[in-house]
Amino acid sequence: MKPTVVSADVLFEDHRAQLKWEWVAGLGASERRFDEVAVRAARSGADLVGYLNYIHPYRVQILGEREIAYLTNATADDCARRIARIVTLEPPVLVLTDGQAAPQALLSMCERAQIPMFATEGASAFVIDVLRAYLSKHFAERTSMHGVFMDILGLGVLITGESGLGKSELGLELITRGNGLVADDAVDLYRVNQTTIEGRCPELLQNLLEVRGIGLLDIRAIFGETAVRRKMRLRLIVHLVRRETMEREYERLPYEPLTQDVLGVPIRKAVIPVVAGRNMAVLVEAAVRNTILQLRGVDTYQEFVERHRRAMEKGG
Repeated sequence: MKPTVVSADVLFEDHRAQLKWEWVAGLGASERRFDEVAVRAARSGADLVGYLNYIHPYRVQILGEREIAYLTNATADDCARRIARIVTLEPPVLVLTDGQAAPQALLSMCERAQIPMFATEGASAFVIDVLRAYLSKHFAERTSMHGVFMDILGLGVLITGESGLGKSELGLELITRGNGLVADDAVDLYRVNQTTIEGRCPELLQNLLEVRGIGLLDIRAIFGETAVRRKMRLRLIVHLVRRETMEREYERLPYEPLTQDVLGVPIRKAVIPVVAGRNMAVLVEAAVRNTILQLRGVDTYQEFVERHRRAMEKGG
């Protein structure tokens, strides 16, 4: 899925309450957007917002006390030249911070070039942090996956598998055991930085879980606020398979932990065969507990291999 673009008016309205800013110039350019080439090239929101400089074009340019001093403390010709060069950066938006007043020449330039300019009393560093976080999430790479996404023992776990294996029923049992639902059926996944995948529920499906034979359940209404989550970081994929698939395609004791690539990030994976009579909720929680141990540096399989090696040395 391609990231959606964001326009100046959306950026302004989304932060009007938090940053208490005003639109002081370029009112006719409310539809001005981030350059799509720059968005695709950006590694994070940090590449899309920063202090005024001439190295990184297409950024939201922040103009604090130092930047305004640079634009005004020079000869008239130099000041005019410095302000005119801002146009070559093609900024989607200029933001005056620290309560700075815009030089008239800068206001005029924004009107001529149709560059929106906002002004706030907020500190430059605070404004940058707010906008970077917002843009990182807005322009994150994203995809959708089929499954049940849950908070299990504090870990974001996506339960996947073939249709008819009881993923939603398993999710319901895990909820009754005190775990939380993020999304059922479809999960929106976002790569919010180089190593983190965040999962959220599509708005249409929020709080809902479909169980065959019963229909749609409103988990929030039935189990309360603590049974649902808005979002979680994806840390583990639990893939359900039929026994014959397990025997045919997977090792009983894999030497290396299994992983699955999601938006370029390797996510740990556990494969559990579905067999009549097995307590799947207990098995999933055990897989989650084992993953937590692995994340803490405890590898049970490697410890077993080492124990086996020592036993062989003694026997020899």
